[in-house]
Amino acid sequence: MFLSVFTIFAVFFNNFTIFQYQQEFLKIMKFKKPLLLAIIAVVFALANIVNKDDQKPPAPPAISSGQHSETQSIAAAIHSHAHKVWVRGEGKVVALLADDTQGARHQRILVEIPKTRQTVLIAHNIDIAPRIDRLKKGETISFTGEYIWNDKGGVLHWTHHDPQGRKKGGWIEVHGRRYQ
Repeated sequence: MFLSVFTIFAVFFNNFTIFQYQQEFLKIMKFKKPLLLAIIAVVFALANIVNKDDQKPPAPPAISSGQHSETQSIAAAIHSHAHKVWVRGEGKVVALLADDTQGARHQRILVEIPKTRQTVLIAHNIDIAPRIDRLKKGETISFTGEYIWNDKGGVLHWTHHDPQGRKKGGWIEVHGRRYQ
């Protein structure tokens, strides 16, 4: 269409110089047209990738910290990479690790959270709460405490009462007994 209108204009005014420029322009565009189309395709592809990242499901609602007025599930805390939030949950003991004896002593229990298949390290302060002596690998435990996410699944601590009585504190339940 562009070529025919331009040609008619050039013939009508008997101005073949314009016609020659138009021919040169079309020759240049023949070589650059595939390049231009390729650039446009890449831009659309990149825009599509960026939009797919924006279409991820929304994270769970915010999880509050402090006096744990809102205790959330451990699965929601893991999903949202929460930091210093109060959680409640249960998991299967996958390993009983050596006690941490640096500073306050902690019994270390590695549990797998069923909904996420993620492991969480429970650091149970045995200078404040009783040790869980009969605990075995494969047993299911329930817990409440303060969760801190990390790339290995996270750490749960404050699984004991608050010796100063400022907050409610957490606990671990196993074999029908609550350790706090």
